[in-house]
Amino acid sequence: MRYQETVLCSTGASSSSQGLGAVTLHDFHTGSLLASFKQTCADIHSTSVLQTKNGQGGFILAAQPDKSIMNAYYFQKIASGILFNVWDAHYRKVTVLRFTQDGAALISGSEDSGVSVWFVSSLLANEAQHETPTPYCTLSDHTLSITDIVCGTGTFPSCRILTSSVDHSVKLWDLSSRTLLTTFLFPSPIHSLAFEIAERTFFAASSAANSTGHGGAVYQVKLFRRRNAQSSRPSVEALGGGGISEAIRLDADPKGMIFVGQPISSLALSITQSMLLIGTAVGEVHLYDIASHQLLRTLSPVKDKAQGLAVTHIECMLKPPDLIGHINLDLQFGGMMSAKDAMPTKPVTPFQRVRDGKARDMHSVPMMLPTQNEPFHDPTLYTTLELLREHALFVQSSVPQPNLSVFSDTPQSSLAGQQTRLSDLEAEVQHLRAQLAKAKSINDTMWETVVQRVVTEKRAATGIAVKGFP
Repeated sequence: MRYQETVLCSTGASSSSQGLGAVTLHDFHTGSLLASFKQTCADIHSTSVLQTKNGQGGFILAAQPDKSIMNAYYFQKIASGILFNVWDAHYRKVTVLRFTQDGAALISGSEDSGVSVWFVSSLLANEAQHETPTPYCTLSDHTLSITDIVCGTGTFPSCRILTSSVDHSVKLWDLSSRTLLTTFLFPSPIHSLAFEIAERTFFAASSAANSTGHGGAVYQVKLFRRRNAQSSRPSVEALGGGGISEAIRLDADPKGMIFVGQPISSLALSITQSMLLIGTAVGEVHLYDIASHQLLRTLSPVKDKAQGLAVTHIECMLKPPDLIGHINLDLQFGGMMSAKDAMPTKPVTPFQRVRDGKARDMHSVPMMLPTQNEPFHDPTLYTTLELLREHALFVQSSVPQPNLSVFSDTPQSSLAGQQTRLSDLEAEVQHLRAQLAKAKSINDTMWETVVQRVVTEKRAATGIAVKGFP
């Protein structure tokens, strides 16, 4: 299968327009339109994608504005439509929701300036359905509305998150210790964030006009810097980390900024982390090279600019093998199969509007059973183990890594390697013992020679025999 990177864009009505947007899929290199799903009007932070995985087709979820209570969470199961939990988490409008990469925690931000972290397991527990959920932690150092949240790499709670607010600040948090690491202060409010997967830098977008007169700028913030040391050996250190007492103020330095000239509505990084995608309020997606800050090309999900549609969501992904109208599958069963038989879609049922205990106890979940005689191999599958190993390679390259041979798929080769290592260690011990015996012999000879010389000189000087020596 030939891998092809694509760009998924979601457009929605801006404050000055009531037109209907669409979800479009574009080729990353040419910008050509691959698919379009119309009649959607998702706002910012209201689009999510479940990608094709394990032989089942994915789907897109788009929430429509002004359709539900905005300060309560509706936690539902997609396959059955059962409403698991509803609770008041903030006293003002919820602005952003994020899951950690392993899906173990849900992070929420609100206009009340609060950020809450919730255990997903506690939200799904049957015995706690009549109790108000208790958050894992509440991050309350912002003073104005939360605009965006991004989660770093790693399993919960061993991960870090970035939060942005209208109060001109971006804060870096450590979830394992529930503490604030660093506060970054910007000249204008920040509305969108993008976090590099290696966590070496992040991007913060602002739509306000700065001192230079440019409207719509992206700040590139590096989280590591060179240490000022006398040694000629290069070394780096983390930027910040002092907690609440430390705030790093960032000025409008053109060298560390990308000026777009248009209000920015969304940010994303390419799969290779080498390009930055910027969605604007006029319906365009600009692709910038991160190293040089040069504009490479522009995508136009919205053909009619008069509609006033903004790009509310951007996401880079591999071209789905089950993409409608572009099916080209060969499962190696003797020929081509129809799209319906080759790649079934995950079941999605209508969502319940109220909690029903009886329906919850008696509900059944439809599942797709594989019909292949041979195991299906998903070439796009990226396991959690691979992610953690590669993340450790990038972030902790200077720290000695433990032997990961236990994760190998060939236990016989691992056992043979351990036996060889044991033989080498035994031979090294024998060699060290021989060296120790030789050193002891030399030391004894030197001691006897020195003592004999001292005694002889003493006897010659005094003419008296020393006891114990002739």
